[in-house]
Amino acid sequence: MSRLLLGVDGGNTKTVAVVVSDEGAILGSGRQGCGDIHNAMGPETAVQQIVGAAAGALAAAGVDASDLAAAVFSLAGADWPEDFAYLRAELQRRLALPDEPEVVNDAVGGLRSGSDDMVGVAVVIGTYAAVAGRNENGDLFHLGFWPDSTGAHALGSQGLASIWRHMLGLGPETSLVARALERFGAADAEQLLHVLTRIDAPEEGSQAARFADAVLDEAEAGDRVARTIVQTVAGRMGDYARVCANRTGQLGTPFPLVLCGSVLRHPSPLLRSVLLSRIPDGQPVYPDVEPVAGAVLLAADRIGARPDLTHLHTPLAASPETGG
Repeated sequence: MSRLLLGVDGGNTKTVAVVVSDEGAILGSGRQGCGDIHNAMGPETAVQQIVGAAAGALAAAGVDASDLAAAVFSLAGADWPEDFAYLRAELQRRLALPDEPEVVNDAVGGLRSGSDDMVGVAVVIGTYAAVAGRNENGDLFHLGFWPDSTGAHALGSQGLASIWRHMLGLGPETSLVARALERFGAADAEQLLHVLTRIDAPEEGSQAARFADAVLDEAEAGDRVARTIVQTVAGRMGDYARVCANRTGQLGTPFPLVLCGSVLRHPSPLLRSVLLSRIPDGQPVYPDVEPVAGAVLLAADRIGARPDLTHLHTPLAASPETGG
């Protein structure tokens, strides 16, 4: 009889859950919003999103939590000891899981998605970013929160800030102005500022993250302002990954460098090349599976299973049960 696995990947833009057989067949999926307890409207809101996605996947599979052989949650914002204690207790209680689930930072799930033995360093760059490293002795270091902004949010917000500076005569011309006016339907930079900051506007942070692709595009096209932004953010992430490798004793010899997240899937090579230049020992690995695959593989590891994750090579559609 097939043993069932629950894998959940919680990010700042979306939370995806799947129920998978130990052979890799997807039996059900669920999708909700932000599952980061530090960036949602509060920890309670984030947990509701995580539980909603997991419950949707279980319902779509037609099974109960008691039918699971293992459950793993790979979550942005799972950073500190109290975060893990809170998430394990709440998720077990609310989903009626028979055993305490495994909860890891999403960079740890990212590492597992590209490294069978969990050795190496992972850099996950989505709305925000996280890094994790683990050596062959099992020593693990990760951190998902850095004092300076990273990820799509940093790229987009710095791009928009360059527009405000130019508008005020404090910064150089940039092709990002035209991209932003077109993207947000504004006639000039001052109207753009109003569109993004008026009292009924969508959350500014989410709007900034959605502008990251334009910054990457214009950087690749040669805009100096955009290139400086991309180089700064990429260099920062490369430095953090190098620190992570150092903390786990992997510097000085080649190690797998797992690169994943929506920003790293952008076709522009600039961000990747700058990041890699800061980590000369890293051998880049680009997982061809969805981020939730890392959580599924960690769940499979708990029971000694080796599922074929062919079906997780393409994006999962939002399931009607979760309204995603």
